[in-house]
Amino acid sequence: MLKDITIGQYFPQNSVLHSLDPRMKIIAVTIFIVMLFIPNNAFGLSVGIFVSLLGYAISKIPIRMAVKSIKPIIPIIIFTSILNMIFVDGTVLFSFWFFKVTYEGIRMAAFMIVRIICLISGSSLLTYTTSPIALTDALERLLSPLKRVKMPVHELSMMMTIALRFIPTLIEETDKIMSAQKARGADMESGGIIDRAKALIPVLIPLFVSSFRRADDLALAMECRCYHGDEGRTRMKSLQYSRKDFICLAFMLLFLGLTIGLNFVFPSIY
Repeated sequence: MLKDITIGQYFPQNSVLHSLDPRMKIIAVTIFIVMLFIPNNAFGLSVGIFVSLLGYAISKIPIRMAVKSIKPIIPIIIFTSILNMIFVDGTVLFSFWFFKVTYEGIRMAAFMIVRIICLISGSSLLTYTTSPIALTDALERLLSPLKRVKMPVHELSMMMTIALRFIPTLIEETDKIMSAQKARGADMESGGIIDRAKALIPVLIPLFVSSFRRADDLALAMECRCYHGDEGRTRMKSLQYSRKDFICLAFMLLFLGLTIGLNFVFPSIY
């Protein structure tokens, strides 16, 4: 399961999506998220599905990466679906104890499953196609107006990107520690939930120690390179919008408008 977590990983490719300005990719992902939460019918949601698949096709990222990004959230999807089926009022199909499963609840659950899958898989394209350094610069440039109110924009952007960058490293470290503990005879797969939680203690302690050690090494490395935050900082590559960035924005706005229009043409599922 740990190897299926792909959050924060960057996959270099020679594609149009990789070459877009990182600021435009953040804006496009924001529009995409809005596009997923606006629809109240299957036709509007199909636009979001199409945009997600189109993004993977253009970026040349294998579709199996989208599947791997969804695997870790399967328990959340199942839990959300059960809540929707039970607590949404409507035509009762069957009941057990004091729970009632409704037809509207099943439709709502199916709708929510598709929405969450599109949200995770589509948003993952941002980190798949953008390096951590470019993502830091893009966030800082987009949030630069907040500097007028004394907001530490550079520090916030740096912290967010470092946290995102070290997710794959911590996952790899966790996998190594679990393999080492299993080689020493640790049993982490049998027993109930409480037993499995107790079995994770020998994993969490060395993981925390390793994380603090990495944080200390990173701080020392940044200090040795005379890093002082945003003060006097220059960039090797200057971010500039190009024609293809505005074409991407136009298409995203077009799809957003299409989603809004379909809401008025077709009735709601709720």
